[in-house]
Amino acid sequence: MLVRTIVIYSLMIVCAVAFHEHTFAVWELRELLMERQLNLWELLEQLKYVTDEQRAVVYAEIEHMKSEIIAIVDQLLAHDRSQHP
Repeated sequence: MLVRTIVIYSLMIVCAVAFHEHTFAVWELRELLMERQLNLWELLEQLKYVTDEQRAVVYAEIEHMKSEIIAIVDQLLAHDRSQHP
């Protein structure tokens, strides 16, 4: 019983540390990346039915989403490079 408890606690500690210094930061960035990608797809779908006046606004929002996605990817690469020089 004691050995089982020690093994379980050891496993929990290993999972908490998780072999990567920036695990939560990476997870959070990946979550943001998925959210921005969904927003980009929704904006691309809006192009099917927007009027000409609204199209310029949608284009601007698409450019904004692209810049946010690029920034998130750059942060993910920076985290990876810091862990694997």
